[in-house]
Amino acid sequence: MTASARRIRFKAALLRPASPARGGSWCFLVLPRAASARLPSRGLATVAGTLNGVSFRATLEPDGKKGHWLKVSRKLRKAAGADPGGVVLVDIALAAEEPEPRVPLDLRKALKTAPKAHAVWSDITRVARRDWIHWIVSAKRPETRARRVGNACAMLAAGKRRVCCFDRSGYYSRSLSSPAVAKDIANG
Repeated sequence: MTASARRIRFKAALLRPASPARGGSWCFLVLPRAASARLPSRGLATVAGTLNGVSFRATLEPDGKKGHWLKVSRKLRKAAGADPGGVVLVDIALAAEEPEPRVPLDLRKALKTAPKAHAVWSDITRVARRDWIHWIVSAKRPETRARRVGNACAMLAAGKRRVCCFDRSGYYSRSLSSPAVAKDIANG
């Protein structure tokens, strides 16, 4: 397979989330079904590419519908000359190397107090660490997240290298989805 055959090109609407997190200046796009279908997983996928010709590297999130969505930072949006509600041209390919995931503070603290879990954590792949983190942060309630941090440390300490029974796509458990679209964008 040639490098160009692995490239995925598409156009998508740039959307503004209805409830943006802190900062509130990011946007997102949902990949067309055909583009998502060309990726090897319905879960997280790290890509490198361009948005309106501006280079970026990011991890696509599962949308819970066997597809993906991409968070577009304010910096990338401005550099690409894109506005919410407009259409952007995206050209992506799977990244050659998986980046080291950012470990959330609660998990980082828990691993520091669990040497056996930390040893296994240090020995597993970046993708495995990303899956553990994704499982933890996908919890909807704080108490569920706290329980998952504790369970992750216990399972890692017991030698478990992969979180099992976690639907990475969110399709079967409906635990993952793309953000809701702001009403002013959704209504045109």
